Amino acid sequence: MPSPTRSVVMGDIDLVRALGLAGITSAYVGPPDASARFSRHVSTVVRWTDQWSGQGALVAALLELARAEAGPLVLFPQTDAALLLVSRHREQLGGALRFVLAEAELIEQLVDKGRFHRLAARLGLPVPSAVSLRAEPGAAPPALDLPFPVLVKPFTRAGDWDAAGGLGKALEVRGEADWAALWERFSALRMQLIVQRLVPGPETAIESYHAYVDAEGAVVGEFTGRKIRTFPPRFGFSTAVEITELPDVAELGRDVLARLGLTGVAKVDFKRDAGGALHLLEVNPRYTLWHYPAALAGVNVPALVHADLTGLPRPAGRRATRSVAWCTPLTDLRAARAQGISPLTWLRWAGRCQAVSGLSRDDPLPFVRGAMWHALSRRLPRPWPA
Repeated sequence: MPSPTRSVVMGDIDLVRALGLAGITSAYVGPPDASARFSRHVSTVVRWTDQWSGQGALVAALLELARAEAGPLVLFPQTDAALLLVSRHREQLGGALRFVLAEAELIEQLVDKGRFHRLAARLGLPVPSAVSLRAEPGAAPPALDLPFPVLVKPFTRAGDWDAAGGLGKALEVRGEADWAALWERFSALRMQLIVQRLVPGPETAIESYHAYVDAEGAVVGEFTGRKIRTFPPRFGFSTAVEITELPDVAELGRDVLARLGLTGVAKVDFKRDAGGALHLLEVNPRYTLWHYPAALAGVNVPALVHADLTGLPRPAGRRATRSVAWCTPLTDLRAARAQGISPLTWLRWAGRCQAVSGLSRDDPLPFVRGAMWHALSRRLPRPWPA
């Protein structure tokens, strides 16, 4: 029989695996084609197809799940949608589930890119200069008080970013002609945008600080890392990362969280310029894919949180003690080929990769059944049958 459920993961297989390494079984909340639902560390599945809708029904489902559990149930939000749901319903959910979150207003400021930049400027944090805009139909593209090239991002990841051509997290605008063409597209969708100075350099120049800060403001666990590849290759989503020691990133990351007054779990992203200076890009007050390779590297942040919220002793390990590489194999192969890396060269690298998303010798079903489900779902009408 499976172990009793002791956590609820609103995220992906990497967070499930991080908890599984500590012997913690999860209820998984997510779409029907997610590989995490097939993990041996998952005892219950709550179907949630659209992260940004039906949140009232999901709150009710989470409360029902908690009532069926004999012991304390710890909630782990990994996406922006999950984070906002838990934060905005924290009083209702907090009576039945346990979780650590930053203060509600701070979460709203950090998730909204426009509000974050205003907050960062007020606190003197090292963010690139930026302006916030709302694109309206019929309006001419505004003059930017920033030198080209610039970077354009949506205020939040919800909405029509994909329809605007944003396959990655941001779009580069190289000049006035590009800006005019993109503005027309944004205007048709009435999008809210943040336009900021572009920090030159590849995605490998993006480095991050990760921490769990308890209610007293003490750093319970921390680690640093850098990106190896993304897809799309520029401004894309991580396909390969590495946990590695970056002392100046850790020092500045601690300072950023202290100035924000943030408690809970957070990831602080920086980009290092050609001169070595670090520029703050964003702060995500939630769990991430990085927690799985970090657990293999010696610091299991989700397990530390779980111990604090259930009254158990904290597990050993407060900092990463070795380098660990992580990748999501099929997408990272595409990212590598886009960089001109041959499949054979990539395969040699992937063979040395200690953490592979969805693929583990002691938990193979997420990869096998997830791949089968993906192939089958492409041939089935949508919505998928229950």
